Amino acid sequence: MIKYKSLFTILAITALLLNFTACAKTTIEVKSKIEGSGGRVDKTELIPLRDFFKNPIASEFSISPDGNKVAWKAPWQNRMNIFVKDLSSGEVTRITASINRDISGYYWVGNERIIYGQDLGGDENFHAYSAPVDGSGAVDLTPFENTRTGLVDDLENDDDNILITMNKRDARFFDVFKLNVITGELTLVAQNPGNITGWLTDNAGNLRVAIATQGGNDIILYRNNIQDEFTPIKTLNFRTSFSPLFFSFDDNNIYVATNIDRDKSAIYLFNPESTKLEQMIFEHPDVDAENLIRSKKRKVITGAGYYSDKHHYVFFDDDREEVQNELEALLPGYEVVVTGLNKDETKMVVRTYSDRSLGAGYIYDIPNKKLEKIADVSPWFDESRMAETKPITFTSRDGLTINGYLSLPVGIPATNLPMVLNPHGGPWARDHWGFNPETQFLNNRGIAVLQVNFRGSTGYGREFWEKGFKQWGRTMQNDLTDAVKWAVDQGIADPEKVAIYGASYGGYATLAGLTYTPDLYACGIDYVGPSNLFTLMNSFPPYWESEKDRFYTMVGDPVRDKKLLEEVSPAFHVDQITAPLFVAQGANDPRVKKAESDQIVEALQKRGVAVEYMVKDNEGHGFMNQENKFEFYEAMETFLNKHLLQ
Repeated sequence: MIKYKSLFTILAITALLLNFTACAKTTIEVKSKIEGSGGRVDKTELIPLRDFFKNPIASEFSISPDGNKVAWKAPWQNRMNIFVKDLSSGEVTRITASINRDISGYYWVGNERIIYGQDLGGDENFHAYSAPVDGSGAVDLTPFENTRTGLVDDLENDDDNILITMNKRDARFFDVFKLNVITGELTLVAQNPGNITGWLTDNAGNLRVAIATQGGNDIILYRNNIQDEFTPIKTLNFRTSFSPLFFSFDDNNIYVATNIDRDKSAIYLFNPESTKLEQMIFEHPDVDAENLIRSKKRKVITGAGYYSDKHHYVFFDDDREEVQNELEALLPGYEVVVTGLNKDETKMVVRTYSDRSLGAGYIYDIPNKKLEKIADVSPWFDESRMAETKPITFTSRDGLTINGYLSLPVGIPATNLPMVLNPHGGPWARDHWGFNPETQFLNNRGIAVLQVNFRGSTGYGREFWEKGFKQWGRTMQNDLTDAVKWAVDQGIADPEKVAIYGASYGGYATLAGLTYTPDLYACGIDYVGPSNLFTLMNSFPPYWESEKDRFYTMVGDPVRDKKLLEEVSPAFHVDQITAPLFVAQGANDPRVKKAESDQIVEALQKRGVAVEYMVKDNEGHGFMNQENKFEFYEAMETFLNKHLLQ
């Protein structure tokens, strides 16, 4: 279950997010001896692989509305479950007992109950479960087959009900229901006519905005009160972003992030009656504005956020800025993010992190200026042994500025290193700065890692995003090729020892790299990536149906762009692949079906190309279960030792 207040209508094969961790001492031989400041280096300390990818001690911290309890996810029976601590007594209670799969997102409903989402074996048909904080046992509130739920509003002033979407009536469409979290009773609030892809409530929890898709357009629908019918107030081509964030405190206007008449998205106050952007709240000259920070209690917009090299905040409110300064003084050396508040805004949940640490969770008592640690996320990491992640910029062959991140092994000069190029998923997403267990694992094995926000990535404005339209395997791939050449020209990467590894779209980019630039890579690892764009689009889940037209615009139409899609589908050009390939796939993946991996593997096997294939029957779009992650990364290490480091 995904909790959302803003609406997004651009379909994406979502980038795979991996939650891992690391530490301990042994040594490995580094194949190439490199001259360093302290002499020639031929050994480095090896951290056990499983330390990088085992479950964290604690994660996803959240405070109850009354501020008396704090919850987090922690391992039990090798699965991430939910624990609750009473802040007065210190008593900790495990309130869930999931043994088959990690629990995904969760949130409080009142002070005595937590709602969480969980699917079956990675099928992404998330059910809503209710778990009383006394540990008396969780209940599936939506026990319907082949049904997916999502949260519209947690109705913070109603301890008994929430608003959810569910595609129970028709797998293609999500209707809105009021769900009683105690009895499980469902009441239909709004039936989807077939083209609604997002909903927004006002501060009282009333549905007031809907976004419909019609071909290449987004239609903004609005009503002044729940007795009225929804009326179209704005029609925009989907290339123009318009994301309602939340209603103003008087419920008359809406804060939106939009790029209407501009390249970079900015945040405005939008008047739905006049349909005008009434007031600019925040903009940034180089990147899209991301979000707003607000105090519901004081009814003040306190700040805004944007992401350039890192996540940055601009504060409009002295009180909120003062609190941020206090936290940063108490927690030097880390990024400090407030992830939650209790209802009266006297206590904050705070999370720290850096590129070398997964940090910790804290409770900050604002009036008393008291900071209390909840738990370290993965305390076995020694930050001094972790690699730094540095923002980099280079110019593509056609003059486009490309941003990314470079992570280098600790204690080894950045010269002539083996390197893994790691393209992100999406592709309409971006890489971010922070702690990445995959990157740290590879760095610890003496391998540099390069991540690139190639054209088509989001966050850099409309023009940069649109430059990726119908460019899978073309200029988007050129950016990755140019990134490798940049690293080689800088003397960082050994041109004979470059691998490419990615998940989802990154898996496609891996296959495309081995297909269209076969001399560039020593080997590749494709993790849940599509190989045939025709079969990919023909097998989308039914609830993506309304987004197909824009996907055809962004990637290619199977009929009108048949030649293009044949040219950029690696499955049609397996004769060009010569480098060894490792493919990993979840059997239950609803986005990139197993057939995508089957066809490329079978074709390569027929040609005698070295290909290894791992399929997990209880996984979907990426591996979640700890034992499967261990097996995948152990196989990756063996594969890279053989084909990259030899």
